[in-house]
Amino acid sequence: MNSVIERADSAYAYPLLIKQLLATPLANAPEQEIVYRGSYRQTYRQLDERIRRLGSALMALGVKHGDTVAVMEWDSHRYLECYFAIPLIGATLMTANIRLSPEQISYCLDHCGAETLLVHADFLPLLDQIRKQLPKLRRVILLRDDDTALPADFYDEYECLLSTAKQIFEFPDFDENIRATTFYTTGTTGKPKGVQFSHRQIVLHTLATSGALAAAAQGQRFGSSDVYMPLTPMFHVHAWGIPYVATMMGVKQVYPGRYQPNMIVDLINKESVTFTHCVPTVLQLVLQASNAATTDFSRLKMVVGGAALTAGLCREAQARGIDIFTGYGMSETCPILTLSQLTPEMTDLDPEQDIGIRTKAGRQIPLVHLRVIDVKGQDISRDGVSTGEIVVRAPWLTQAYRGDQEASRILWEGGWLHTQDIGHIDSQGYLQVADRIKDVIKSGGEWVSSLQIEYIVSLHSAIAEVAVIGVPDDKWGERPVPFIVPKPGCRDQVTLESIHSHMQPYADQGVISHYAIPDQIKVVEALEKTSVGKLNKKLMRERFSSYAE
Repeated sequence: MNSVIERADSAYAYPLLIKQLLATPLANAPEQEIVYRGSYRQTYRQLDERIRRLGSALMALGVKHGDTVAVMEWDSHRYLECYFAIPLIGATLMTANIRLSPEQISYCLDHCGAETLLVHADFLPLLDQIRKQLPKLRRVILLRDDDTALPADFYDEYECLLSTAKQIFEFPDFDENIRATTFYTTGTTGKPKGVQFSHRQIVLHTLATSGALAAAAQGQRFGSSDVYMPLTPMFHVHAWGIPYVATMMGVKQVYPGRYQPNMIVDLINKESVTFTHCVPTVLQLVLQASNAATTDFSRLKMVVGGAALTAGLCREAQARGIDIFTGYGMSETCPILTLSQLTPEMTDLDPEQDIGIRTKAGRQIPLVHLRVIDVKGQDISRDGVSTGEIVVRAPWLTQAYRGDQEASRILWEGGWLHTQDIGHIDSQGYLQVADRIKDVIKSGGEWVSSLQIEYIVSLHSAIAEVAVIGVPDDKWGERPVPFIVPKPGCRDQVTLESIHSHMQPYADQGVISHYAIPDQIKVVEALEKTSVGKLNKKLMRERFSSYAE
């Protein structure tokens, strides 16, 4: 018997298209502000008008349903307009990672088939360098903050394009499973892989993320009274999808443009920013800015992801008044899967227990089904100790890498997305990522977690940053080597002996294996990072012998 619900002939099916996210803020907060670098302000009403103008302009210049439009831009109100206008006409928004090498950028732009490119004036030299490698590119539009001249072969300048476009323009309905966005992973091996997300996936991710952030029992909330500023680049996994959440909520939004620590701190102060997110590297830059010492951060809530939040950095942020916690996900997962929000029962935790919760990967947000499995694909006990690979299902996971069937098969083996992370889940549902599968160190017949060593070493009072890699060893197979960035003025306190003294009690208590205590350390000025601020351990291993102790 057919049990599909009945529908009136005129019933509206309400496809889950990104345009639906605009309805609530336009109804409830049309005069709310969107700010760019403190010098440009517009309302949500104006945002809507500019989105419609951009959509109509792109269609007028020949962008068709299914085409790809690429953007190379800093975090801005213009980028937010592109987040909506390009997918809303049925085209695909390609967010180009401006921190990749020129060769990688040209590969990504060509691979996705972008015929239209919106490019900030700061990247004109880069575009000149790669233009000959982009045979599919037909039209380029200039984005600028100053009076940079329009190059002769460009189609138009962004504001001029909008000024002559139709103000009244209705975005059509279409299949919610149409691709809305695409971008490329920044893996350290092989060519970048293209991930892609539909309208339906982005809308569901927005709803689930907003629900998780609004449902926090204390702190770690994001709601209608907050002021939002992204410190994760908008080219990277939709800035973790939070601009869509912020827009749907109708909150005040602040966009910092190119990341400059003093500018960021000024905006936090002057625009009363209360919610942001970033990788640990950006947090350190903010805390070390020359104007940070006189800034009150006590209203600021911050999600840290992309790399492990160490206990030391968490403690430093809390000392400055920041309500800090972590999130977990990856490019392939749109990205948020878990958040390390505290529960109502955790109000009386001692400081170390509190930090221990905040630095975990967190508990799964709504609609996420997360498992930890052994090599046979069987579930591992949620005892907070037993580890295995983290696999996941959620309605917003990329369904395949663009044009790469074999990598897609491996990603989705067995019908679960394989994260290539290993970890464990405790009885309260908190996930702890132990390591990347490729970064686990096998020493003396035991598996040693590089992340666990990093966590303990980061507690050393003289250490600002640490990364641990495994290096070959004739006797033990592999040995851990911490790469350490000392705090300013603390170089003399970071010695192999001091690290041994610091780590030995943890080994004596059984927290870590004795094999986790290193035989050597490398003290460095900075750690190798990927284009989005993740630790580049592959490069560290390759350059290991060139580092001085």
